[in-house]
Amino acid sequence: MRTTLSAAGDAAGLPALADELLATMASIRRSGRLSAGRPVELSALTGSQVDLVRLVRRRPGISVTEAAEELRLAANTVSTLVRQLTDAGLLIRSANDSDRRVARLELTAGMKRKADAFRDRRVALLSAAMAQLSLADQRRLAGALEVLGRLAGRLPDREAAHE
Repeated sequence: MRTTLSAAGDAAGLPALADELLATMASIRRSGRLSAGRPVELSALTGSQVDLVRLVRRRPGISVTEAAEELRLAANTVSTLVRQLTDAGLLIRSANDSDRRVARLELTAGMKRKADAFRDRRVALLSAAMAQLSLADQRRLAGALEVLGRLAGRLPDREAAHE
């Protein structure tokens, strides 16, 4: 199905476009996850825990407060996730050298290796598929990333959406 909007921005067509966008993003994520072979350690984690692992992989040394802001979760929720992942031996929580009240987060060496390898496999699979697109489609895809970023910024916080 290919949803189109009129030049004026057909508000009635937005739910269909949103549904198609969600389905397409889910298909891309699912294909990458299945083809790349998700590490066993990630398979048992909740969605929020996986989100935190991904974030810490991208930004080692991030604080709990910064992680909460980035994930759009309450700080106490992220603290709970940190405790769970630390107890599971996947995450290291350490005090900041300059301010002992601030906790910095890093993946354990083994988890970092596995998370990096998993991401690298997913990136390689997606890159190979993107290489099969026309140059014009590759450019449209690159331009869509900016729009998707703005769209993500307009979505409510997870916790606010459940209040």
